[in-house]
Amino acid sequence: MNVMDAKIISTQYGLETYLDVVKSVDVRELQYPTETEPFFEITVGIEYFLLKEERYYDSRKNYFRIRMDSDFGSVTLVETKTESLFAVKNAGEKDATKKLVGEWLIKTQAFKQVINELIVQKKMEDVQTEGDIQAVLGTIRFLEKLLEIEAEDIVGTIVEGKPEFVH
Repeated sequence: MNVMDAKIISTQYGLETYLDVVKSVDVRELQYPTETEPFFEITVGIEYFLLKEERYYDSRKNYFRIRMDSDFGSVTLVETKTESLFAVKNAGEKDATKKLVGEWLIKTQAFKQVINELIVQKKMEDVQTEGDIQAVLGTIRFLEKLLEIEAEDIVGTIVEGKPEFVH
């Protein structure tokens, strides 16, 4: 790890310091398109240090989703219901966080390694039906597309709010 590969965002709560290390990137969920949810989606967690006044710091991990439609034509960032990377941030801080994801995270070795490991896992899955085969192949294509995302794809997108609970 090179300290020069770190990224810092100033927020109203302190300085969020992100490091390019594999253990700081976590994938919590991977979704394949269905009839009710017609998109690919991955939930990514990023660990960071929050540096506060009086030199106090703590480690946190927050999450967000990257969503692509089934033809990989559009990218959207989505807040998670809990532990959202975008939660409790003002508009400027949300823009800085979006730039963090688009201009830094997707280019880090940590992110690329985590996605490549997922691709290897998917290729080794034991699938039994034609539907499972298509789901795995589609998911592999989605993961490969994640490795090709450009900064503009992320920075230029909207951040959708937290999904509402359906009663």
